[in-house]
Amino acid sequence: MIEAFWARIQVELLNRRRWRTRLELSKATFEYLEIFHNRQRRHSALGMLTPVEYEIRHATTA
Repeated sequence: MIEAFWARIQVELLNRRRWRTRLELSKATFEYLEIFHNRQRRHSALGMLTPVEYEIRHATTA
């Protein structure tokens, strides 16, 4: 599973541009993980919902 994750981050973030510094790459990686991957990306384990959508849907039914 981790190989699939690294392949996805390679395609969606790393290969899109050249990074001037490691700090710039580090910040972009953090933003990708915290903003896009964890909050906005649809997850198959959640029925193709974003985590926010999943929480809203299941908070109202509980």
